[in-house]
Order: sequence, then C-alpha cells, then structure tokens
Amino acid sequence: ISGAIVGLIAQGGDLLESWLKRRADVKDSGTLIPGHGGLLDRMDGMIAVYFVLSLPLFGLWGLLMIPGFMPHK
Repeated sequence: ISGAIVGLIAQGGDLLESWLKRRADVKDSGTLIPGHGGLLDRMDGMIAVYFVLSLPLFGLWGLLMIPGFMPHK
C-alpha cells in the first residue's frame, strides 16, 4: 500500500512540474542531462515524495516545541 501511495505522490510531482513548465513556456528545465528535459525532470517525483514524507516529521517537531505540550521532568 505504501508503494502505491509513494507512486501516486511521485506522479503528482511529475505532473505539477510539467504543468509549471508549460505555464512558463519552458521546454527543458536545464541542460545537464540533454534529451531528458533537464535534471528537474529526473528528480521532480522524488522531490514531491520527500516533501510529502517530511510534513509529518516537521509537524511533529513543531508540536513538540509548543510550550507546555511536553511535560518536563
């Protein structure tokens, strides 16, 4: 199940990056990897997955930093 969720997030990241490129009227996001649309085209899915998976981690960290949330010994 988690593999399917990660796959959907990666696909969503790819679609979002493609949409942003079309809105900016840009064909390739870089020239580092010729013929592949640039480095961002290769990494867009992973960036989206890392972002979504980091949200709970940073959300928990922010919750722990609220004064009075964690009782001190």
